[in-house]
Amino acid sequence: MASREDIGSWLDGGATPGGGGDDRLGLPREGSGSMASLGRRVVALAVDWAIALAISALVPGGNDFVPLLVLAAMNIVLVGSVGYTIGHRLLGLQVRVLGAPGTGTVEGAFVGFWRSAVRTVLLCLVIPAVVWDGDGRGLHDRAAGTVITRR
Repeated sequence: MASREDIGSWLDGGATPGGGGDDRLGLPREGSGSMASLGRRVVALAVDWAIALAISALVPGGNDFVPLLVLAAMNIVLVGSVGYTIGHRLLGLQVRVLGAPGTGTVEGAFVGFWRSAVRTVLLCLVIPAVVWDGDGRGLHDRAAGTVITRR
């Protein structure tokens, strides 16, 4: 018969070899440089979406895709150049390039417009952004080779 501990460990995600996603990615568990929580990432996206809606309201005769295009443009330009969107900045987050396995993030690495465009297109498709890998990164970040960390 299964014990309560067996079910509890399964519901908690079970034991992961070598620790959590932070350990596997070479990031600290807490503080600056650690992986951002899901809650912070969602709130940052909501802030960015609200800004995109406000900007798109200024466009006369705009259609339903204007806010999405504004959000995409903001993400590509801001993440590609400074490594964070306005929402990320307000919540103390940053998009960083993930280094080779075991080396963590590349300090001060320029995300670049190519990586930023890849993650933004997948973010706008929604599904890759709400499906996570075993490390807790969205598939859009995994495809771009990035990770969202605390500043």
